[in-house]
Amino acid sequence: MDTELLANLEQRVETLVERYISLKQENNTLREENSRLLNERDAVKAKVDGILRKLEGI
Repeated sequence: MDTELLANLEQRVETLVERYISLKQENNTLREENSRLLNERDAVKAKVDGILRKLEGI
């Protein structure tokens, strides 16, 4: 094989690995954000449920 072809292949593999690492980091960030939003939603739901229980007592 030509050394230029090998260098091109090596560059493409490096780019692919960099993209993989970047996507993996983004995935972790999105998982954390999703978890935070789920917790926030549960807190809001609990507040709404509490308000509705108070209203039922009126």
